[in-house]
Amino acid sequence: MGDQETIEFVRRQSSTAKYVTSVCTGAFILGAAGFLKGRRATTHWAFTELLPLVGAIHQKARIVKDGNVITAGGVTSGIDFGLSVVAEIAGETVAQAIQLGIEYDPDPPFDSSHPDCAPDPVKAAVFPRYEKARLAFREGIARLPTV
Repeated sequence: MGDQETIEFVRRQSSTAKYVTSVCTGAFILGAAGFLKGRRATTHWAFTELLPLVGAIHQKARIVKDGNVITAGGVTSGIDFGLSVVAEIAGETVAQAIQLGIEYDPDPPFDSSHPDCAPDPVKAAVFPRYEKARLAFREGIARLPTV
């Protein structure tokens, strides 16, 4: 996020791209590059509270499309994201063929995929792990020259 060379690369490439996309905390790279100002976006659940710091409006969803900017939540939502982008570019039949080819048939053994549904003991075990990372992101965002 603080690497100006990377941010400038993203800005240059995105200026002519049909889609500007991210998965998980990659949304903060888009934010640092100025692409999320005033746009709806998502990221990993542990970092959604930080999206307004890069000008984004958090929308609670696995995939959020706002104009040509598409963001996805945590890493597993990247599969849903990929299939939805393929459907937009090449049609639903192609996306469904890919889904069949990779045997994407999610059936998680537990209903703990988001804080809204995870049991309290699970949240108590996981939440502290993200505190240090959130602090680092906050500090990185605060150092950005143009947010």
